[in-house]
Amino acid sequence: MEAASPAGPAAPQPRAPGAARALGSLLRGLKGQLLTWNILKTVALGQMLSLCICGTAITSQYLAEQYKVNTPMLQSFINYCLLLLFYTVMLAFQSGSDNLLYILKRKWWKYILLGLADVEANYLIVRAYQYTTLTSVQLLDCFGIPVLMALSWFVLYARYRVIHFVAVAVCLLGVGTMVGADILAGREDNSGSDVLTGDILVLLGASLYAVSNVCEEYIVKKLSRKEFLGMVGLFGTIISGIQLLIVECKDIASIQWNWKIALLFVAFALCMFCLYSFMPLVIQVTSATSVNLGILTADLYSLFFGLFLFGYKFSGLYLLSFTVIMVGFVLYCCTPTRTAAPAESSAPPVTGIGVDNLGLKLEEHLQETPPAAP
Repeated sequence: MEAASPAGPAAPQPRAPGAARALGSLLRGLKGQLLTWNILKTVALGQMLSLCICGTAITSQYLAEQYKVNTPMLQSFINYCLLLLFYTVMLAFQSGSDNLLYILKRKWWKYILLGLADVEANYLIVRAYQYTTLTSVQLLDCFGIPVLMALSWFVLYARYRVIHFVAVAVCLLGVGTMVGADILAGREDNSGSDVLTGDILVLLGASLYAVSNVCEEYIVKKLSRKEFLGMVGLFGTIISGIQLLIVECKDIASIQWNWKIALLFVAFALCMFCLYSFMPLVIQVTSATSVNLGILTADLYSLFFGLFLFGYKFSGLYLLSFTVIMVGFVLYCCTPTRTAAPAESSAPPVTGIGVDNLGLKLEEHLQETPPAAP
């Protein structure tokens, strides 16, 4: 006890350089984990998807505000037709288990349900704008993320870490910041005709999006990207075509067609086609959940374009919201999830590394593998 007394005041001083080195090492390690090529590539691909969604929003708003054209089912029908002409025809010329007829014989009813979920998700979200506020749609649309995580847990056996829940919370905080900026800018003035109906439509649409995205992740990782796009194109065309005849015949007949309206329809269809074509590529190296977190910035891109096209008011909160969402997205992508073995599987009950954020996991494996001896 007596020997410890004089050494006490001087004890923290020798530890300071060691603490500084430890902190520096921690920061360098964090930087090395966050700023990797696969993380940066994932962020870039996610923002490319956001720009595609932004393109669909801008063209739809132009059609509605400038030309009084509100035909979401017709716009979706054109997109599904493009998928049909490109990917379904491609499947028709495949051989073996990848052939269109072989897939239809074995799984036609599953793809009917998938096509129905995808078509109705697109339709319900767009239709909700007629009943509720923009703010409600932006907030309630995020309901699809926890639904998607829950479905991934039970269907894909994804197992999340604490950092993933923190990242999702950060992204949702960014969405809340964006909504706050909308309120301050006065963009929530349109109260709609029936807010409760609109909110229910958003929740249903977000849930159906989650179902569609989980199915997409399973198919593109277990089967093939072409099979998913080809089957969605086939049954999406049939289902949207039938619904189009039922709900939008009068709206289509009342359109005063000109080259500008036709060009906007083409632009919308191309943006949707690119979105559907590229999303499976991103899901293959990440997951449906990380993709949905990344595309939360789509509304912000629409707002930025709206500053010049529709006279929106600028707010610094939009930039803050974008930054917060991107921080959450990077946090989610920087740590792979794990995949548990199915209950009926003969594999041991321990968990192994899953396929979520696969690009990052491959990169870690390459870094950890020691070089071969000469």
